[in-house]
Amino acid sequence: MDNTRVFKMSFAGVYPLYVQKAEKKGRTKEEVDQIICWLTGYDEKGLAQQIEKKTDLRTFFEQAPALNPNASKITGVICGYRVEEIEDKLMQKIRYMDKLIDELAKGKAMEKILRQ
Repeated sequence: MDNTRVFKMSFAGVYPLYVQKAEKKGRTKEEVDQIICWLTGYDEKGLAQQIEKKTDLRTFFEQAPALNPNASKITGVICGYRVEEIEDKLMQKIRYMDKLIDELAKGKAMEKILRQ
């Protein structure tokens, strides 16, 4: 599968959709930020800078300080694929983020989302 188009998508374009999805279900922007920071290692300032720079998803993950060591505990299906079986590591990280936001929107407790 050619994932080039997805990798070139702007994180600043995807981010508001994550926030909107969460807020529709009664969750907050702060929770979305907490999840993304947990996964990528960005702090609030770093996250804001990536949004401001309109960084593409490839660069967003390449510049991420550190993928959370518990990210491998994220399992399940997103967009018809099992996240733990996705071979392309960049696509897997993007789908991890999608999966965590889905869990937030479905009302899952933050402790479970953050694999604590």
